[in-house]
Amino acid sequence: MKPALPSLLQLVALSLAGSVFLGGCSTTYVVQVDAISRPAVDSPAPQSYSIKSNNPKMDEDSLRYKEVAGYVRTALSGKGMYETTPDKADVVVNLDYGMNSPRVKFETVTTPIIMPVGGGTRYVQIPVYNRGVVVGYRTAVVNEPPRMEVVGYEDSIRPVIVYEKFMQISARTNKEITEGRALPEVWSVNVSAEDDSKDLRKYLPILASATADYIGTNTNSQKEVKIKEGDEVVSFIKKGL
Repeated sequence: MKPALPSLLQLVALSLAGSVFLGGCSTTYVVQVDAISRPAVDSPAPQSYSIKSNNPKMDEDSLRYKEVAGYVRTALSGKGMYETTPDKADVVVNLDYGMNSPRVKFETVTTPIIMPVGGGTRYVQIPVYNRGVVVGYRTAVVNEPPRMEVVGYEDSIRPVIVYEKFMQISARTNKEITEGRALPEVWSVNVSAEDDSKDLRKYLPILASATADYIGTNTNSQKEVKIKEGDEVVSFIKKGL
């Protein structure tokens, strides 16, 4: 036997209960993380760093850059690293962040099908009393309205405009550049979040938080991570050094 579908009133009650519950919870962000680690053979893990922009168009004196660099410094401190002058640093940490151009994404939406069920006219027998004794019956007509119930579900595909917010940090060995060769990369972490929000600033501490656990590690492939605004790591990143 198939389970009975919930009535409209039940759905409304569940929806309200969910709204109350979610109202007291933090927003959950879905972040894609791709981390690579290439430690030098027989070399200790880098401890000191200097940080710089990896985007020539980015103004390192802007308030936004300083804010993001602060998030990254806090994430690095969680790995036991500390900032020093460029001439003394073990590695140079390159930073880039931003939001890509919007694109259209198609998603499947499930909608309940609600229709009137039941109702109509029925006849009932009502006893007739005389001095407390049933002496007969009379017929009464009862008109019942139909009930609105969920009778099924329908899937549809709709286009949604989404924006990818990203942050990329990488560490390269801090030594003299050999002509024609790039400095060896020690590790890198690329994180991104894609949805319909255009609020890049709101996502920057979230993205920085996503890097915190993956600095100096290998994910082997892109990994999905869920982060809540109320998570301890987010509070740590926002608090700063």
